[in-house]
Amino acid sequence: MQVLISLSFSLVGGLLMSRLAKKLNLPAVTAYLVAGLLLGPYCIGALNLLDIGFNTPEEVANLDIISQVALGFIAFTIGNEFRLEQLKHMGRQAITVGIVQAVFTTVMVDIALVALHFVNPALISVSSAITLGSIAAATAPAATLMVVRQYKADGPLTKLLLLVVAIDDAVGLVLFSASFGVAAALESGKVSLMTVLVEPLVEIVLSLVLGGAAGWVLYRVERFFHSRSKRLSISIGFVLLTAGLSMAEFEVGGVRCGFSLLLVCMMTGTVFCNICDFSEELMGRVDSWTAPLFVLFFVLSGAELNLRVLSNPLVLLIGLVYIVARSLGKYLGAYSSCRLTGCSESITKHLGITLLPQAGVALGMALTAQQLSDGEVVRNVVLFSVLVYELVGPALTKRALIAAGEIRTEGRTSARTKNGPAKPVHLGE
Repeated sequence: MQVLISLSFSLVGGLLMSRLAKKLNLPAVTAYLVAGLLLGPYCIGALNLLDIGFNTPEEVANLDIISQVALGFIAFTIGNEFRLEQLKHMGRQAITVGIVQAVFTTVMVDIALVALHFVNPALISVSSAITLGSIAAATAPAATLMVVRQYKADGPLTKLLLLVVAIDDAVGLVLFSASFGVAAALESGKVSLMTVLVEPLVEIVLSLVLGGAAGWVLYRVERFFHSRSKRLSISIGFVLLTAGLSMAEFEVGGVRCGFSLLLVCMMTGTVFCNICDFSEELMGRVDSWTAPLFVLFFVLSGAELNLRVLSNPLVLLIGLVYIVARSLGKYLGAYSSCRLTGCSESITKHLGITLLPQAGVALGMALTAQQLSDGEVVRNVVLFSVLVYELVGPALTKRALIAAGEIRTEGRTSARTKNGPAKPVHLGE
């Protein structure tokens, strides 16, 4: 009973909050996060009022399966952007920008936090500094996708953004595995090539193979059915299947093998949309089915945000340095790589701002980083940055897309109509 009541308040509360956000000209995803924050165990939930909200962090954690499924559908939807025809035009740019901006961000945060260590070694260790640098590379695909979908954003910047966000997951995985391996070596005095290089590459390859196979099987199974509702049900079933399989872990010859949920589901969507001639219609129906699931995902994400980290001056100081360095790294890395690949002035100027949101992937990395001697500092800094980025990032993404002319001003277009090309709107207007 308590779970159903909590989910009901989450869904209805998130949607009601989105009405207020609309009046304030903020994206709906920000409203969902704020609703979760209010219903979470550090606000209304702490009052224990008739099962309204979530009383403890454990109650939110018990609903993690909803977040995992939502991330699976988000990745599946982003995979739909990797169509061969589009990759011919933007593939080289997307790969270059995806790699360069992630590496540049990691280097910027590494330099800033290592410098902070030398100023005062008691603040943060070198191992934690370089681990946070790699975590900084991760971008949240969920918030970005929700802003794009809410405002029907369309254009060169939007297309490149979705490709870069997808590539960012694979790059971030390699950077984190390598950096965390070096950090662990600094603390133990032993360097393991297995954990630094082999295991992350194995995870990426296995994820792409599993996702590719699932996409092909999904297409073959879909051909047995002609009813739209049955095809929709099969698609949902396969996303649930791939999300479940991606949680498996095993060892082969001493090598720890696992999968990335985002990469597996993204590859499933990529293969399916490139070999299935009715994929666009089906993806549209999947999008409409997942709308309430995504609302719950962001409300639960907001409920997970720990407000207690704001009471620790040490976390606030390191977090501020982390946020400033990461923001500069994302913007300058995207700016330089866009100029390098010959992107338009509009993309070059605005892409970096749209890459600021950070959430689930970074939190997962921070959980692993708790194995370090001061891993709790890493976790709390990431929690603080996620709190800031999740509340501010979607609004910045929206403003950047408006400035690039790929979102029309609210109220001018029907929610049922896809935006056509729009003239750039100055942010001051």
